[in-house]
Amino acid sequence: MKKPVEPSPGILAGMDLGGTKIEGILLDQDGQEIYRKRQPTPEGDYRATLGAIHDLHQELESQAGTQLNLGIGTPGSPSPKTGLMRNANSTCLNGQALHRDLQQLLERPVRIANDADCFALSEAVDGAGKEAHMVFGVIIGTGTGAGITVGRKLLQGANAISGEWGHNPLPWPQPHELPGPACYCGHHGCIETFLSGPGLGAEHFRRSGKRLTAKQIAALSQQGIPEAERSLEIYEDRLARGLASIINVLDPHAIVLGGGLSRIQRLYQNIPKLWQQYIFSDVVNTSLLPPQFGDSSGVRGAAWLWRD
Repeated sequence: MKKPVEPSPGILAGMDLGGTKIEGILLDQDGQEIYRKRQPTPEGDYRATLGAIHDLHQELESQAGTQLNLGIGTPGSPSPKTGLMRNANSTCLNGQALHRDLQQLLERPVRIANDADCFALSEAVDGAGKEAHMVFGVIIGTGTGAGITVGRKLLQGANAISGEWGHNPLPWPQPHELPGPACYCGHHGCIETFLSGPGLGAEHFRRSGKRLTAKQIAALSQQGIPEAERSLEIYEDRLARGLASIINVLDPHAIVLGGGLSRIQRLYQNIPKLWQQYIFSDVVNTSLLPPQFGDSSGVRGAAWLWRD
């Protein structure tokens, strides 16, 4: 690798590596967007994915007119033991030395963080949680995950798994929720199997025999369809339990929701009413907030990895 470059004054480069798209962004130091571009992710092809990141990085440097260090948000995370990627639902990344390979290919310093961490960082730095000292940023979409920030900086733990909320058991389970659905991680009853979009759809199918997406269920609930309303009520109680356990342990000042289910506006009114019964406190000052930047938070947070 060539001698590391200093980040260009006032310009930060970030990428969000998703299963279907790679998004790149340029931000100035105030968080204003300078340039953005999306392109497809080569499906299941690690080497082609590296090439696509390389090409997009060159485009970002061309637009900036200078060399740029790169922050990138990924599914999964590098193991602190081996440096190899793990826990990525884009399985071609698992077992690969993504950080090393990118630095060699780009000839630039690279910082990598989990995509949920990038979401949390974006919302903590200049998003919905910018006034909060501690933020728990939650992804509820195709899967579930989370990131934790303290003082607008990511909390990094000993095992580099801070915020892996989705692979804990659903708290305070009811008898019919045990042992819970099978999870791809090898366990049963993980929070992800209940609170992801597919988890909501599975609950609705179990009760009604109808296969619908989370978006369809939410729309039918707004139309007053009783079975859809009941599915959302069950989902809300489970989400309240899941978040209450986080408040009992971390006591964050704000929880920001992201992912597709974060667009269900009733969650922000109903969940705080429900979680009180599960929280070990006589008062709950934690705010539950919608994201300011929505789907853009991941790529913005990746750029903010070079904020220091």
